[in-house]
Amino acid sequence: MSIPRATVRLQLHQGFNFDDAASTVDYYAALGISHFYTSPIFTARPGSKHGYDIVDPGSINPELGGEPALRRLAVRLREAGMGLIIDIVPNHMGVGPDNRWWQDVLEWGQGSPYAEWFDIDWNAADPLLSGKMLAPVLAAQYGEILSGGDLALRFDPGNGKISLAYHDHRFPISPVCYLEILARSDASALGLVVALCEQLVLTNADRMRVQFFQQALHRQAAEVYAALQAAGQNAEGRAAIDAALARFSSPQADGISAMHALLEQQHYRLTWWRCAADQLNWRRFFEVSDLVGMRVERDDVFEASHALVFQLYGQGLIDGVRVDHVDGLADPRAYCRKLQNRLQLLDAAREPYLVVEKILAPGEQLRADWAVHGTTGYDFMDQVGALQHDEKGEQALTGLWERETGSASGFESEVRSARWQLLAANLSGEFEAAARALLAVARNDIATRDFSMAAIRRVLQQLLLHFPVYRTYVAADGRDAADQAVFEYAAQQARLHLRSADHGLLDAIGQWLGSAGSLQDKDGGEFVDPLRQRAITRFQQLTPPLAAKSVEDTAFYRYGRLLSRNEVGSSPGQFSLSPQGFHNASLSRAKEFPHAMLATATHDHKRGEDLRARLAVLSEMPQQWAEKLDYWMSSHALLRVQLKAQDGGPDLIAPSSADQLMLYQMLVGAWPPELSPEDAEGVSLFAQRIAQWQSKAIREAKQVSDWIEPDHAYEEACQAFLALVLDTQSSPVFLQDLAAWVHQITPAAAVNSLTQTLLRMTMPGVPDLYQASDLEDLTLVDPDNRSNIDYSLRRQALDDGAGLPLTGPLWRGGRAKQQLIAVTLALRARHAALFSDGSYVPLEVTGPLAEHVLAFMRRHQDSAVIVVTVRLPANLQAADKVPVWQDGLWQGTSVHLPAGSPAVWESHFHNNRLAADAACLALGETLAGLPLALLTATMVSAV
Repeated sequence: MSIPRATVRLQLHQGFNFDDAASTVDYYAALGISHFYTSPIFTARPGSKHGYDIVDPGSINPELGGEPALRRLAVRLREAGMGLIIDIVPNHMGVGPDNRWWQDVLEWGQGSPYAEWFDIDWNAADPLLSGKMLAPVLAAQYGEILSGGDLALRFDPGNGKISLAYHDHRFPISPVCYLEILARSDASALGLVVALCEQLVLTNADRMRVQFFQQALHRQAAEVYAALQAAGQNAEGRAAIDAALARFSSPQADGISAMHALLEQQHYRLTWWRCAADQLNWRRFFEVSDLVGMRVERDDVFEASHALVFQLYGQGLIDGVRVDHVDGLADPRAYCRKLQNRLQLLDAAREPYLVVEKILAPGEQLRADWAVHGTTGYDFMDQVGALQHDEKGEQALTGLWERETGSASGFESEVRSARWQLLAANLSGEFEAAARALLAVARNDIATRDFSMAAIRRVLQQLLLHFPVYRTYVAADGRDAADQAVFEYAAQQARLHLRSADHGLLDAIGQWLGSAGSLQDKDGGEFVDPLRQRAITRFQQLTPPLAAKSVEDTAFYRYGRLLSRNEVGSSPGQFSLSPQGFHNASLSRAKEFPHAMLATATHDHKRGEDLRARLAVLSEMPQQWAEKLDYWMSSHALLRVQLKAQDGGPDLIAPSSADQLMLYQMLVGAWPPELSPEDAEGVSLFAQRIAQWQSKAIREAKQVSDWIEPDHAYEEACQAFLALVLDTQSSPVFLQDLAAWVHQITPAAAVNSLTQTLLRMTMPGVPDLYQASDLEDLTLVDPDNRSNIDYSLRRQALDDGAGLPLTGPLWRGGRAKQQLIAVTLALRARHAALFSDGSYVPLEVTGPLAEHVLAFMRRHQDSAVIVVTVRLPANLQAADKVPVWQDGLWQGTSVHLPAGSPAVWESHFHNNRLAADAACLALGETLAGLPLALLTATMVSAV
């Protein structure tokens, strides 16, 4: 199998493993899915719920069932005519005792064969980190932990090694230090071990005169381990070992000083976890200090970390890969092309499917020369979401937000504020590393060596504050036109905020970051300037986490004009998208990436696809929404609490107006339609879900509280407010009103849900279904969106809906959506070439309600399909009649077909045939009571 027809994203973990996934094959095959698309399958840290903290890319995760279970899943998929795509994580690995590469670096430092595999700065500016790695794991400052006796040496009789234990952490002790540890032990019990340790220390001291000295040290260390392991097998030897270790674990002063002296000799420096942001000397994933960046641009790292991927593909067990966080890599283009080439060499008869997780800014395009099939679909999710927002509601909703919060700051202003905060705190270490790299470039040239570190920090900060995309992709020959435009914009904005004395440095940095330049060796050969290349890499690996953390994980929780636009891959500053704008994006995708993934929900989404579809309705009725908010806020005014500031700042109201406005949106968006406001147990369970979201939202905003220093008083006051608001005894009137409001907007929300589903199923690209979104998806941010799935419910719903129209009993609970998916995917299976390779033709809509319709044709050779969907439905439907339209609503509104189109079309949602009159489809007949239509026919002449 090659290009998927449709994928389903499955989140694998210990509670849902390969065999559990295999048990769902029949269901997804019946639904019409062609490929499973799984979360990472390689060995991750024990208990991982997501798999992105891989510790061994060379083995299949035993918690998922290991390789035997993977093979069982693959066989089951092949028997059903389906395939498998896996998620791979080349950018980072999980640190800890289960990562043998990482542990080897901790043990041997720069002498480890893996020392250059991780992105570690062994020459950090801090002299305390010279030749060392920072280990920010301590709960308090180092001196306090050391004095408290929380650090102890441990002997592992299984491998003969000595390690430092700190709670669940284990840090290997350098074998060169074993002699110091064991020197005062019982010589008769450990004589052989001590002798071997002496030889190891001697070899280490004389290593420069020993050929292949590192291999020799490792061999001698292995002998020490074996001897120590043997000694530990008898009572006398074990007692001697324990006595030797106890000398370093004593709470007495000599034990503390001995432990400190020993730790000073290690290849790592233990420190307080709060020091990570400022002092970390290795690249991490975003601000997660237990995920270390990998240098996959090195051939040895690439081969070692992808060997099992290649094996699985070569054996036909997988059909392709999804590349996680491609922007974290030093050179995404080179990596993707290399990966694609290697997969093709393994099996020339198949086309490996390769997509990348990539956030595209408004107007940004994925590079066409990466040799990938496209992105994982965030861009489509943004476009279809924006299409369902009414541009006429933007101004009113903006005014509502500014009036209630007292803030006129737009979204971009919130992003810049968040970036400033992140650069000063959360990502300060990464910022300093980039600044030092630029300083090294400046000092290397007499023309620029006078530029100071302070000036470089000022200029770099302004560039980063205004950088409009996740990153640039500077190649050996410099920036391309797209990157040049991006940098010129950032530089122009930075110039406005810098004093004129810094403009020359701004120009210089622009030149340094635009090309690595070229130097000549003594033989006249050219090579890139390593200092400039390092600066470029540092800069390009800093902008992605800064963009993600400032937008998705901060500003999204500060600016809540309408939360349906605060989604991964979206920019809330872009409120809506016209049908023509949507067509333009679709035409571009059809031309450049016809097999890109199309997603409307992911494991990283902030809100489920149907929650967003429901909130989008508010853009059509901003005045009614404002009146409802005003009533609720007035009703709950006495439930808010005034808190005294702890740091001398202004007093706080909990929840703040912004937090309160966003909370009401979440209550409206996530309220289960079947939940009765009198159901105390059901409302309590709903409140628990919302409370989990609320706590995360408050901390992500980083204004009153955050993950590092939670403001428990504010959080508890907000939780108390929520508990009272959602209490069936104290707030029955509000709960009745909330349920009634949800009931009022549900018909339009259901239309939005079906519209985005049909578009995902029929647009150019590969439709991706996120596990639970085949039925109504009102999930919140993780972990809520990764909850267990009721497959028995789904199987029964699919069986019950087979052959039924999309009206009547199928309408509630998302069953109409499930049936739409089944019908459409069955059509894709029958017309595979049409949907895989067919052209995209926007269709003109005319008439009084033209703005409420989007229509297009897909065509391949003599086959054609027409898709008609309704947008902005809130003011079109008869009250409480889903999905029946008012009689005569569509009179005079028509879809115009290209010349040569057939006169008769088969309607797959109505199970009838439809005649086109003078190359026009009258909307009343075409929709016939539904909010969408799917028509097929055989073309008789060229379009």
